[in-house]
Order: sequence, then C-alpha cells, then structure tokens
Amino acid sequence: MISLTGKDPARLSVDALVVATAERDGAPQLLGADWLPESLRAALSSDARALGITGATGEVRRVPATGLSARVLVLTGTGTAAPDAEALRRAAGAATRELAGVGSVALALPADDVARVAAVAEGALLGAYTFTRYRGTATSASAASPVGEIQVVTGLAKDKAAAAALDRAQVLAAAVHAARDLVNMPPNELYPAALADAARTAAREVKGVKVTVLDEKALAAGGFGGILGVGQGSVRPPRLVKVTYAPSRAHGHVALVGKGITFDSGGLSIKTAEGMVGMKSDMAGAAAVLHTVLAAARLGLPVAVTGWLAVAENMPSGTAQRPSDVLTMRGGTTVEVLNTDAEGRLVMADALVAAVEEKPDVVLDIATLTGAQVVALGDRVSAVMGSDEVRGEVVAAADRSGEPFWPMPLPGELRAGLKSQVADLSNIGERFGGMLTAGIFLREFVGSTPWAHLDVAGPAFNSREPHGYTPLGGTGAGIRTLLALIEARAGR
Repeated sequence: MISLTGKDPARLSVDALVVATAERDGAPQLLGADWLPESLRAALSSDARALGITGATGEVRRVPATGLSARVLVLTGTGTAAPDAEALRRAAGAATRELAGVGSVALALPADDVARVAAVAEGALLGAYTFTRYRGTATSASAASPVGEIQVVTGLAKDKAAAAALDRAQVLAAAVHAARDLVNMPPNELYPAALADAARTAAREVKGVKVTVLDEKALAAGGFGGILGVGQGSVRPPRLVKVTYAPSRAHGHVALVGKGITFDSGGLSIKTAEGMVGMKSDMAGAAAVLHTVLAAARLGLPVAVTGWLAVAENMPSGTAQRPSDVLTMRGGTTVEVLNTDAEGRLVMADALVAAVEEKPDVVLDIATLTGAQVVALGDRVSAVMGSDEVRGEVVAAADRSGEPFWPMPLPGELRAGLKSQVADLSNIGERFGGMLTAGIFLREFVGSTPWAHLDVAGPAFNSREPHGYTPLGGTGAGIRTLLALIEARAGR
C-alpha cells in the first residue's frame, strides 16, 4: 500500500522515517531535511563518521529518531546533492529493500515536483519485494516480508498529476514484481505449459486482454520449426503464447516478442554444471513481455499491444535436435543448427515472423539471448540493436525510465558468418561479436518492419548482491523501458 502525504514528517507515527543524504567534500549532507530537530541534525553531522554515514549511493543507515514521532530514522544515500530521478529511485528502493519486515515507512526524500514524486514512489515500490514462496516453516519466520505501508512525503499530496503518477507507479511495480516471481520460480514447476497457464491466469484479472496458446500440434500445423526443434528434446512440449490488448481507436500497434526458455541445459551442446545454474531465468524476456502487455492494458493506453511468448525447454535426450539438423522456420527460411545452445534465436525467429505477419507499426523483441552481452556490457547494462530510429526510441525510453541500455551496431560484415553449406542460415557465426551476430540473425526474420532487439542476458537475473531497488534473482529488466516506449507512442 502506498500513499502521498503532506503532513509534517517529524510528526508522522511510522516505524521508519527515511531521509536522503549525499556526499559533499568528504562529509554527508542531509537533503531537504531542514524540518529535523536542530539537535538531531547536529548530532548526525558530528557523529557521521562513527555511524558510517557518508551519503554514498546505496548506503542505508538506521539511527535513533530522537525528537521525532517515528520509531527510527533511516538515512539513504543518493551520492549527489542534486539527485536525478534514477538516483532518487535507487535511494528509495535501497531503503525499502533494507527495511523488509518493517510495517510502515514514510519517505521524506526530495519530491517537490511530479517527476520526483513518481521516481520516489517507483523506487520505493520496486524495492519492497521479496520472494518467499518456497520457504519452509523452518525458514519462513526469518524471511522478512516486504514493507507493508509506504507514505511519500510531498507538498503535492493533493495534486492530481502526482496522484496519477502514484497510480502508474503501482501498476508498473506490480508488473515488475509479477515478472520477478515468474523468473524466480523453479523449472520443475515453471515449464512451457505452466508458463502458458500463468499467462492465462494473469490475463483474466485484466480487462480487454486475450490470451491464445498454440500447443505442439498447432505449432506443427503452423510451421513453427524453430520452437518445435528447440523443444523436441524435452518431455514437456513447447508453446507459443499470444497476449493481445486491442483497445478501440488505438493509436498504432506495437508487437513485443519474448524469449521463454523455461530451462536451458544447452541441449546436446550441453552447458557445464556451473553454466546451468540460473538458467531458469532464460524465460525472463517472455515474462517481461507478458507483464508489459498487462500493464499497458491496466493503464488503458490507447495503443494496441500484442505480446508473443516463445516458450520451450531446451533439454538433451534421444529426441533432442542435433548439431547439423536443419529446421524450417515459420515463413520457410531454413536454418542449420550448428550449436543447440544457441536456441533462443531459433524460438525468437518463429515468433518474430508471426508478429510481423500482423503488420504492426514496430516490433520489439527482448531476450536473455547471449553470454556475449554480459562480456560486452556487464550484468547491469542491457544492449539494444536494430533499425536506427527504433533503437534510438528504445534508448530514449530507457533513459526516461531509469534502465541502462546501450545502443549497439549490426555490422554488415558479420552476416557472412551465418552462411550455411546446406541451408539458408546457420544458427551461429564467429565467436567474436557474438551478441551482434545474434542480432543480425534475428534481423533476417523481420523484413522491412521497424524493429529493435533488446538483449538483457546480464540484467535480467541478479546472482551477486542486491542493490538499490534490485533484489537477488529475477529483476524484471526491460518492463519499464518497454512501457515507457508504448506510453510515448500513445501520446503521439
């Protein structure tokens, strides 16, 4: 639960009251906290070093709330005395993440305009997430639940635009949390049919959304050789899930395609044991697409949005596809499979063709596609490739939403590496530039449709340490950017 309040923060009876700090000349600086009792501000200043308070980004410190109605005062670092929207998001998210288990929290961060109100609300909600579904009775008691009640302190508490920003923040956070939940589920429970069922269940709660599922028989009849080829090694057959939001008088049509490999063993080109850890997250693109469509519908955006979830489990078995197999994709293009661990592009190609057949204005695909993305950009920055105009549109939407995306090229000379001796294409090229080659492969299946490819291999799953509003495990990467892009098109 989240709300806006214009009350004096010093008099708020909450479990935790959060204020922002920044680094300045080697000492912390309180931001917008002149309302704190002078004695408390003086104590914080003099004792900052002993308390470990620096104002650095991601830093969260609890101190006694002397002279306040709150039970504890929390200082969250922004790193800078002039924080932008994303710095506020991260500071708010770090605070609510660290305060898991606390009943009520008020955030008295700089929120003097609608954009800052939105940023604080988004960050606070994104940080208030835990995944405890599989905790047993022995550990559930020690697993803190998310913050129960959040108040954002602002002079705009009665402003209609601020209230609208709060409503949007709640829809956005719910979408991200739902995607995180799917990514965090174990592959023995989230297999292709189960992911399709999850899409149906989630869509029932949203007015105006329709879900259509193609099973293995329908996929065979429709010529979806890529999805079938990847999924044929598993006893749990693949699916193609179509999620449709088609409002009346729509301002255009956006198609989204998501990679939904519920577990990636690598197939016969098998990964190492270590390399398989975390491969339940290989369906993060599909989760992002599903919940972006639902969020667009919840917000009532006047844009038609169609989501395509290309879902399969990539397993080795006597029925698995082999290196040197040739698949016939939707639309007739043939692909020689030289490495069964380059499976994501195969399922995505089929779904891209299906998406393009409906003649949308733009196609965006999102996938945990290549390890090369992580090598190039690390595990916090995503890559975007594609048509120059659409790639720029994605970067602009990412900048507005606070998600780091970096534009990458699709060099023409790398296309030669996809030549096959027996088919139209091979599914891998040379080792170097692997992320770009994967993008070039996907480009073969979109024709002249404006298109961009988002590779979120690193950012989609956090296996290191939580930071800002980002928890361990599934992150919901890409949803904020995709939704911001759709919103921008709605306003054209």
